[in-house]
Amino acid sequence: MRLFQPILLSLSLASLTVLAACSNSTPTTTSTPITTVAKSVETPKVSSAPSMAKSETKSDNSKKGGQVIESGIYHLELVPEPEENSIHLDFFLQKSDNHEAIPDAKVTAQVQLPDGTQKTLDLKYDADGKHYAGLLPSKATGEYKVAFLSDIKGEKVNGRFSFNR
Repeated sequence: MRLFQPILLSLSLASLTVLAACSNSTPTTTSTPITTVAKSVETPKVSSAPSMAKSETKSDNSKKGGQVIESGIYHLELVPEPEENSIHLDFFLQKSDNHEAIPDAKVTAQVQLPDGTQKTLDLKYDADGKHYAGLLPSKATGEYKVAFLSDIKGEKVNGRFSFNR
């Protein structure tokens, strides 16, 4: 019996150690593979979110000078251009393999202004520029958060961006 007690104690401690090592004390987040966050235009950064199977944020793949999200087979790019009393939003929605423009999607921008108010814009396709465009009436300074909701023949492709004015 004396030999059994130390063995039982050792096995108990080893089991607790294994359980403690297997437990995950850091919180995990989940997100859909078609939504990614890109940071400000002035200092583009790669998202600090965990890598996702089909979606990643890239700031060096831009051909237009904006923020880029590669989402599955799609290339999403935002180029905000501040004007005196508004911000012109250029949104490029393309197939990522050859960057072919997708002219027949329905694109909506949901914008959170620096003061927290929300605005929704329906973007129109500009055939000459091969992109979607909208005008956001605002001259507030601070961080703008934009979620682009795209419907491409029934397929939902979304992207989240932010920029500073």
